[in-house]
Amino acid sequence: MTTTIPGVITSPVQMDDRKALGIKPGDTVKVHQKIVDKGKTRFQVFEGIVLARKHGDEPGATFTVRKVSSGIGVEKIYPLYSPLIEKIEIVKRAKVRRAKLYYIREKVAREIKRQMRRMNLVSMMTESETDATSRIDAEVKAAEETATLAEAEVLKEEEVAVETTTITEAEVESVTPEVVAEENPAELVEVDAEKKD
Repeated sequence: MTTTIPGVITSPVQMDDRKALGIKPGDTVKVHQKIVDKGKTRFQVFEGIVLARKHGDEPGATFTVRKVSSGIGVEKIYPLYSPLIEKIEIVKRAKVRRAKLYYIREKVAREIKRQMRRMNLVSMMTESETDATSRIDAEVKAAEETATLAEAEVLKEEEVAVETTTITEAEVESVTPEVVAEENPAELVEVDAEKKD
């Protein structure tokens, strides 16, 4: 049996104001929570959708708020009349046809899986942006070095080919018309014409 004494405050929270808010599943709310850390007090805002409301308006009433932070779903269960909650703001109301919206967890997971199927995976490893740029620079340098080596090899091969085809004038005079004819019959005619002159 509880008795109320006039003029005595049993809770630092305005219970009637919190009860009048009428938080329902589907509402998007901002919960301003008081956090005490090493003697200092700060306020942290948690904004999300209300999934469930339990225990009505009695002193043990709770509500569950869910938000997605950095791609990860985060849920918090708050007591409705907690003195650590500075204020609760209702940002938006949505019309829902369920008393508990737990199905949103699976729905979000299905949507993420669907998006992952559509997405083209470019790289399977995780690396920072600086690591990626340094790796790309190293690959470019290696490609340039191999390209210059390949060009040097091609130039050496061309030099060897030029050296083997260079013939002195004495060698040209010693070449017989039959040898030239085997290689190029048109030159045979020119060599015969020179010998006649």
